[in-house]
Formats: sequence, C-alpha cells, structure tokens
Amino acid sequence: MNIQTSKEKEMPAISAGRRHALRLLLGSMAASLAAAFYPVLRYLVPPAESNSAVNAALAGTIRDLKPNSAKTFHFGNRPALLVCLPSGEYRSMSAVCTHLGCTVQYRPDGEQIWCACHNGCYDTNGRNVSGPPPRPLERYEVHVRGEEIFVSRKQDA
Repeated sequence: MNIQTSKEKEMPAISAGRRHALRLLLGSMAASLAAAFYPVLRYLVPPAESNSAVNAALAGTIRDLKPNSAKTFHFGNRPALLVCLPSGEYRSMSAVCTHLGCTVQYRPDGEQIWCACHNGCYDTNGRNVSGPPPRPLERYEVHVRGEEIFVSRKQDA
C-alpha cells in the first residue's frame, strides 16, 4: 500500500517550480552575456571588405567647401575626406586612420589631418607626420566636373 502524505504530494510541484526558476535565471544570464559580448566580437572581427568594387563617388559640390575646410563623405562603405586647401586646390583621401581605423578629420588651424583616437597627424597629402599611424592614408584622385566634385581611386601606373 502506497500512502502519500500531503507533504510528499507537494514535492513534485515545488521541485518543478525551482527547476523553472533556475532555467529562467540561467537563460537570462546567457542572454545578458551574449548581449554584452556581441559588440566586442563585432569589433574584433570586422565585416568582409566589399569596398574594392567602388572606384568612384560623388564627394559633393564646389559650394559645399570653402577654402581651408573639409567634408567627410562615403566612398563605398568607408568614410573618405575631401579637403579644399587655402589655395582652392582639392585633395581627397581615405578618412580611416591607418593605426586603429578611427575616422580622421581636417584641422584648418594647422592645415593637417588629425586622428583624435591617439593624436596621430597626417599632412594634406595623407602622409603620416606624427603619432602612432604606421602608414599614410590612401589617396584618391579629385575630378571637378561643372559644379560637382568626383573622387576616384588612383590608377596604378
């Protein structure tokens, strides 16, 4: 004869409730860890390069830039920089620092290109002149057609 007491009848319900609570706790912890590490993983493993297919882009119009100023524009899936020198000449280069991939900006006070991440500096030809950048910026050719300014990759000689 198998007689169960009321305490024994409640045990499976309590045990199932604890298992459910433990599963919920572990599931939420796993979701939190995944949410925390996903951006780190995306930073460490950059997306595949699809920028090589882009050879030219519209950078802007001549009204966009005054002498000794610059603007950032998209060259494929990466930022690029269009600089109007004090002389009125245009220059363009990649806006991705060769040190850690930060976006560079033009500083009109020193007529130089500056990376704020680690204080790296480039001249207006894209050559690295100070700081940690190991290589110059990739230079692009600038073509003015009417009011529009187009930028293209330099052709290998």
